[in-house]
Amino acid sequence: MYRLQSLAARSLIAGALDHCTPLTLTSLTGVRHKSQGPSVEKCGQMRFLTAEAKASAGRLDGKMREKTLTMDTLNPQVKAVEYAVRGPIVLKAGEIERYLEEGGTKPFSEVIKANIGDAHAMGQQPITFLRQVVALCTFPELMDSPSFPEDAKWRARRILQGCGGHSLGSYSASPGVECIRKDIAAYIEQRDEGVPSDWENIYLTTGASDGIMTILRLLVSGKDSSRTGVMIPIPQYPLYSAAISEMDAVQVNYYLDEDNCWALDINELHRAYQAAKQHCQPRVICIINPGNPTGQVQSKKCIEEVLHFAYEENLFVMSDEVYQDNVYAPDCQFHSFKKVLYEMGPEYFSSVELVSFHSTSKGYTGECGFRGGYMEVINMDPEVKAQLVKLLSVRLCPPLAGQAAMDVIVNPPQPEEHTFKQFHQEKSSVLGALAEKAKLTEQILNAVPGIKCNPVQGAMYAFPRIFIPPKAVEEAKALGMQPDMLYCLRLLEETGICVVPGSGFGQKDRTYHFRMTILPSIEKLNVLLGKVRDFHISFLKEYSGLE
Repeated sequence: MYRLQSLAARSLIAGALDHCTPLTLTSLTGVRHKSQGPSVEKCGQMRFLTAEAKASAGRLDGKMREKTLTMDTLNPQVKAVEYAVRGPIVLKAGEIERYLEEGGTKPFSEVIKANIGDAHAMGQQPITFLRQVVALCTFPELMDSPSFPEDAKWRARRILQGCGGHSLGSYSASPGVECIRKDIAAYIEQRDEGVPSDWENIYLTTGASDGIMTILRLLVSGKDSSRTGVMIPIPQYPLYSAAISEMDAVQVNYYLDEDNCWALDINELHRAYQAAKQHCQPRVICIINPGNPTGQVQSKKCIEEVLHFAYEENLFVMSDEVYQDNVYAPDCQFHSFKKVLYEMGPEYFSSVELVSFHSTSKGYTGECGFRGGYMEVINMDPEVKAQLVKLLSVRLCPPLAGQAAMDVIVNPPQPEEHTFKQFHQEKSSVLGALAEKAKLTEQILNAVPGIKCNPVQGAMYAFPRIFIPPKAVEEAKALGMQPDMLYCLRLLEETGICVVPGSGFGQKDRTYHFRMTILPSIEKLNVLLGKVRDFHISFLKEYSGLE
């Protein structure tokens, strides 16, 4: 009876009884006489049937309601956004995977996705200690389990004490949990050999991408010739070009020197800046070090030149350093932009505006799914900093599990702790395997006629240059696509190897590349590289008539 009373009341409020016989007080109690018309349930059905009938009549009259959001009314900046890493090639790879799963046949048995730096998807195992701490934070009842080491429990308790209600399910302050911000500052000071770091300049983010987008939102303004110009390296990670398009800023390309292992050329920076000043106001320069997609590690001298250039031209510096643990070449070393700026003296360190970014997604942990990250802000105007906090407050806070994962990365087991030995072995194993795969990739690709691959000094990718015969270039143009897109599509369809065309990252005219990750296991990487080699030789024979 009470269910019927509730249904009747809801239907009456919603106007569902418009087309029914009026209800009496008796019928609202659930006692319906034969003369009282349809039941409440029937009235509800009639309501929806009537709506259906109206919609049908609208279609018959040719007056169907137009959609509010169409491609004509869509924000044009959204239409301009492109993101090659998850673009057409990856969609095609998904189609082929489903076809194989449904029993279809191809010249290969599986699709190997080498398009994205997703370590765990490629089979990398989690770092045990990180997962232990996050598990304890997520389910504190595990604190009583002898299976978890005391140093992991100690860290988890400390993180939880900084959370509202001692729970990872609470919101944190918008900049992040205070004790985690302090741990990050301590990590930066240790990394940079004593260069001071203020925890109040640290902001936790939802991956590095969130921080990059937030800072760009602060920087982008103006119209016409006063629009903000954002200097980005070419080749670049497509997050930058996508963000610039979405915000209607001006993309200012500066080209890395492929012949010099993708080094930054200060003369190229000046050329790009002066050319851009003719139609916009360059205000920010972005650097990715170690490089994505190019895998280079910039020298200290190169970083000094970039910072001097930024100082002279009054540019805001955004330093993407998410691959700082991924350095493989024995003659290379990671230098943070902040440390180099400090060593250039007080005149530079007290004036150049710099934001650097780090993430849980790369390094030796590869914890992409936690979406953890941070940014350190240097020399930002105090009033602008208040606006930054306001902007961060709009999205409440980054995921607490990601913040906890970030804390473990900056506060790992120390030599005197029980878990250090296992942690060190796992970390060394991951980085050692990546170094081996970086060398293997370079060696095999450089042995293929028509492919040239710079040393993979760091990060997780190779960006080899490929020769595409003129006949293939003409065919691609006839099909309305870039030549390296044709190449990568053919590679996928014939071998099951999914890589991303270089045109999705930017490249000099009449040069062609593809980006591939070095994350697959050694065994699978050997298979991948062998298939690329055989395909490329076959491709050259087909379009050049070469033997």
